[in-house]
Amino acid sequence: MKTKIKINEIVGAKNKMVIIVSQFNEDITEGLLKGALKILQKIGFPKNKIRVLKVPGAFELPLAASWVAKKKKVDAIVCLGAVIRGDTAHFDYVCQGVTSGLGRVQLDYQIPVAFGVLTVDKKSQALERASDDEYNKGAEAVVAALKMLQLKEMI
Repeated sequence: MKTKIKINEIVGAKNKMVIIVSQFNEDITEGLLKGALKILQKIGFPKNKIRVLKVPGAFELPLAASWVAKKKKVDAIVCLGAVIRGDTAHFDYVCQGVTSGLGRVQLDYQIPVAFGVLTVDKKSQALERASDDEYNKGAEAVVAALKMLQLKEMI
């Protein structure tokens, strides 16, 4: 998905965003973060309106997002992580917990929580999705959050 957007089509400079990044699989999640920050810079989103927080792993993303949302000082949250299938059911439990947890935060606090968590079978798939190109899923998560802010302003 190419992400060509204009700041005036999305949101005003008044909005604040928190990006929460899992440190597990850091070689991948740092690529997602770079993509997220790159698109924000490209559209002129003010740097002083962006805060980056780090958590140990993807499973901790929902709790951190809940803490951030509870303070009611941000307009959108973007969560970035990478869960790679292994030989056990752990992958399924983590993916399910993260997905339902982030969805609950979004509904409980009525704030966009963009899901930029890769759930892949192989590390190579994750690296492709965290690469420095127009297919970066971190950038796509930011665009989703911005589009939800735009929708909220329209309603």
